[in-house]
Amino acid sequence: MSRETVIRIRGLDNRFGEQVVHQGLDLDVYRGEILGVVGGSGTGKSVLLRSIVGLRRPSGGKVRLLGQDLLALPERERARLERRLGVLFQNGALFSSLTVTENIALPLIEHAGLPRPEAQYLAEVKLALAGLPAGTGERYPAQLSGGMVKRAALARALALDPDILFLDEPTAGLDPIAAAAFDRLLLTLRDALGLTVFLVTHDLDTLYTSCDRVAVLARRKVLVADRLDAVAATDDDWIRDYFHGPRGRAARAAQRKE
Repeated sequence: MSRETVIRIRGLDNRFGEQVVHQGLDLDVYRGEILGVVGGSGTGKSVLLRSIVGLRRPSGGKVRLLGQDLLALPERERARLERRLGVLFQNGALFSSLTVTENIALPLIEHAGLPRPEAQYLAEVKLALAGLPAGTGERYPAQLSGGMVKRAALARALALDPDILFLDEPTAGLDPIAAAAFDRLLLTLRDALGLTVFLVTHDLDTLYTSCDRVAVLARRKVLVADRLDAVAATDDDWIRDYFHGPRGRAARAAQRKE
């Protein structure tokens, strides 16, 4: 059975001056899957994410999102396509001067044109969807724990009911219990909302718990993109060290117990 490709990348190049980060990179992401993206330091995981969502113009190649070239669209059509994307940045990127509810309501007011009362009501719904307790919306980001900040940022990424969710190291800085809870929440939301998820991570537990496929960035391209067992069996030094080292063995053992 053929799968619908919602992100199609061909021949992607990214350069910073003389530094070549990606060269001839190809990748497909399929509707409804959670794709984990991993790689060593400097392989451009976050650069790839930013290139896909239009925050960075690649040096070469093509990116198609939901069948369209985002960077080639007229401004109004580009804005319409961007509203179908939700992004959670590594540090949450919440506005410190706004309450949590106001943070989530902001895109509903600015991009969906909703009146403030309706936007704030929907923001509370999104906070509940992200697993945050009642009353959280009245607080400011500085008053939240790290795990609560990530969930609040997830609620904001979900505010406009996106088709594709982009997550940049969503469990970074979380304790193991909060990280495991976030992984389970991600699966629940994917299944309930029919999301496609592009997930940059270094967390092996997240890969084993949440991801349908894993793409490994190495040598300026996607070295392999496949189911986790096939990726782990790839004959490559970095993959061998990453998946078969002590942390990899621990993550596999924890997954077998579930």
